[in-house]
Amino acid sequence: MNDPRLTKLANLIVNYSVSVKPDENVFIICDEVAIPWMKAMVEASIKAGGKVETLIKCQEVNEIVLKYGSDEQLSKPNYLMEEILRRADVMLTAWGGRNTKINANVQADRIRKQTQSESSWRKLFSQKMGDGSLRWCGTQYPTYSDAQEAAMSLSDYEDFVYNAGHLDKDDPVAEWERISAEQERWLNYLNGKSKLHIVSENTDITIDTTGRTWINCDGKVNFPDGEIFTSPVEDGVNGHVTFSFPGIYAGKEIEEIRLDVEKGLIVKATAEKGEDLLHALIETDEGSKRFGEVAIGTNYNIKSFTRNMLFDEKIGGTVHMAIGDSMVDAGGLNRSTLHWDMLCDMRNQGKIFADGELFYQNGEFLNSVLD
Repeated sequence: MNDPRLTKLANLIVNYSVSVKPDENVFIICDEVAIPWMKAMVEASIKAGGKVETLIKCQEVNEIVLKYGSDEQLSKPNYLMEEILRRADVMLTAWGGRNTKINANVQADRIRKQTQSESSWRKLFSQKMGDGSLRWCGTQYPTYSDAQEAAMSLSDYEDFVYNAGHLDKDDPVAEWERISAEQERWLNYLNGKSKLHIVSENTDITIDTTGRTWINCDGKVNFPDGEIFTSPVEDGVNGHVTFSFPGIYAGKEIEEIRLDVEKGLIVKATAEKGEDLLHALIETDEGSKRFGEVAIGTNYNIKSFTRNMLFDEKIGGTVHMAIGDSMVDAGGLNRSTLHWDMLCDMRNQGKIFADGELFYQNGEFLNSVLD
């Protein structure tokens, strides 16, 4: 028997997040372990009048490709995803597999080559998201492997996942509308500023946001949500940043990441663990050497690190920065096949200044600034 919260989630995503309209092409993609999620999304999309197609993926199949594929095979463009994106009005994605460590013994360079092969469809995805011709929402399906990664039982992890999306509320749509209005106040404030200065333990970095737009993440694009973000001016990031939590990529952990940045370009990158993968990711392409996003997490229902960036980047009291592809709707111009988020805790003496004015301290917005 399916968890009734899964039906509630499907109705919220289909009717609130992406607002499926009659006769729209809806593509739904997940790993085979998340088929219950797919069934719920298909039912809600069909009831909304969408024309639905599905794609089921498998971690074990991709492991075979990564282990035994030649350089040419790993670099082969994904024509299926290109065609899906050309036709899609709406795309829904679930994260969650049977094994979060499935790529633990795969060489970093092989992961990089496969990432590079995604450039054509990722470029199309960015274009369509930017011009509004595609509506996408990604979410998490609770699995045993993700629960283990978060050091929780499956039932506790299910509670965590659904409560992070405010599905414990009688009317979660109303709750997300309230969050949207609150975040909009800070967007209005930040859209009038041109420089951020982020200071925390072993971090002192300035970010030029001149002419860029701050975006309200209120449950419309990925779910659960709860952040505000923009894309920095490409050559306007300077200083150093140390990320408080491990960076997770393809199931691998990179610990104690520090990046030194000059005129937007990463000039030095170190890590206590996984430094080879860190360097491989930075060298993915020219765009992966610069930042595509800076964001502030606002979901205070998410309190602890779970090794899942869908949730971790939303932790209330944190900021995150992503190297690689920037957001067209925020005005970003940096293009890359990579978009990789890294997380910095601001809850212990962290400060953020906008054009020299302190507006965020110890993980909290200072509402007095708006008075």
